[in-house]
Amino acid sequence: MEVPRASFVAMTIVALIFAVVFPAAVADSTAPAPAPAPTSDGTSIDQGIAYVLMLVALVLTYLIH
Repeated sequence: MEVPRASFVAMTIVALIFAVVFPAAVADSTAPAPAPAPTSDGTSIDQGIAYVLMLVALVLTYLIH
C-alpha cells in the first residue's frame, strides 16, 4: 500500500508545526517565577543575637544579686 505524496507532505508539515509550537507553549506555561529579592541583609539576625545576649546578661545579673 502506497501513501500518496501530497498526504505525506501534509503530514510532514503538520508534524513540524506541532514540533515547533507545542514545546514553546508548554515551556511558557510551566516556566518558574524568578526568585524574589532577599529581604534580610543580616541586620535582623544580628539584632536577634543581641537580644538573646542581653536576656542572658539580665538573667545572670538577677541570679548573682
